[in-house]
Amino acid sequence: MKYRKLVTIVEETTREGGRDVAPVARVAIVAAIIDNPWAGQGFVEDLNAGIDAVASDLGALLAPKVMEALGAPLEAYGKAAIVGLDGEIEHGSALIHTLKFGNHFRDAAQATTLLPAVEKRGPAGVHFDIPLKHFTDATIRSHHQSVEVSIADAPHPGEIIIALAAATGGRPQQRLAALSTEL
Repeated sequence: MKYRKLVTIVEETTREGGRDVAPVARVAIVAAIIDNPWAGQGFVEDLNAGIDAVASDLGALLAPKVMEALGAPLEAYGKAAIVGLDGEIEHGSALIHTLKFGNHFRDAAQATTLLPAVEKRGPAGVHFDIPLKHFTDATIRSHHQSVEVSIADAPHPGEIIIALAAATGGRPQQRLAALSTEL
């Protein structure tokens, strides 16, 4: 599995709502820009060969890199597949919605919940939001958030951006009551 480019983004929020954030809210994103394994083939009925050739290696590449970039214990996570204009959204979905890909991140994070995801097709520089949820309990509201990403020169028409995102906590200054208070 080859990639054209690997991009790492780290955000630290130190103030929100006019108040200091303690501890600092940290989010890391690591994205690989790869050739679409189905590019130029027309409609491909069975995507399994491309999944087998790419998904696990991609998860093995990205999971440790996003954990290292976060540099602290993970509490929330998510994933993205952004397909260039010559591909299908299903191409991105095929790579990230398989245990061959996702289990690398779940194992690295010691997570038990499904990874929330975004998939879309777009031109180079497209903006996309990666949804994040708590890594062991998807009902924890404070960790329902998203992080916006854009990579100026990706994806090219025959490429796919595959990204993982990790956060050290929930939204800065979150104040919503627990879901259990409404049940």
